[in-house]
Order: sequence, then structure tokens, then C-alpha cells
Amino acid sequence: MCVALIGGMDKLKKHYVEEAKKVGVELRVFTKLEKDTAKKIGDVDAIVIFTNKVSHELKLTIKKAYPNKKCPYLMCHSCGVSSLIKCLENLKKSKQKGGM
Repeated sequence: MCVALIGGMDKLKKHYVEEAKKVGVELRVFTKLEKDTAKKIGDVDAIVIFTNKVSHELKLTIKKAYPNKKCPYLMCHSCGVSSLIKCLENLKKSKQKGGM
């Protein structure tokens, strides 16, 4: 399973990736708006958006590029590693139930 993380803190990027690996998820982290962000994200199974650490412009760019039907996304206000773990667990449960 491949998931894109939008937002978060640069100093936690390494920890986000490490924790995702532990639960069998390839994580692509984008903490800020970059040129062609949607293209760089590529094909992912889901998107997690940390809403307290992301610009409105980036959030809108992602929502426009990845509508719900194409790629589900979760929005989480907190940006801690434990919040990411909870989001990934919810995504994996959803996938197991056939929700993704």
C-alpha cells in the first residue's frame, strides 16, 4: 500500500516514513507546496492530509487532483507521528473491509 502524506513537520519526516514502514506502508511525504506536487505524488492508494500544517492552496491542489472516488483521503488536524499511525491503521482496516 502506498500513501501520500501532505503537511506535517519537516523534522518529523524521517519518523513518519519509519513508522509507516513498520505497518507495511510506503509513505511519500510532502510537507509544503512544491512545483507540480500532484505529479510528484503519482499513483497512491490514499492520501493523508495534516490540516494544521498545510497551506490552503496545497490542500485545494490535492483535493482537485485526487477526487474521493479516485483516491480516498483522510484529514487529520494533528501532525504527530501517533496521528499518522492512527490514520494508516484506519486506512488498512478500510482496505481489508473492501472500503478502498
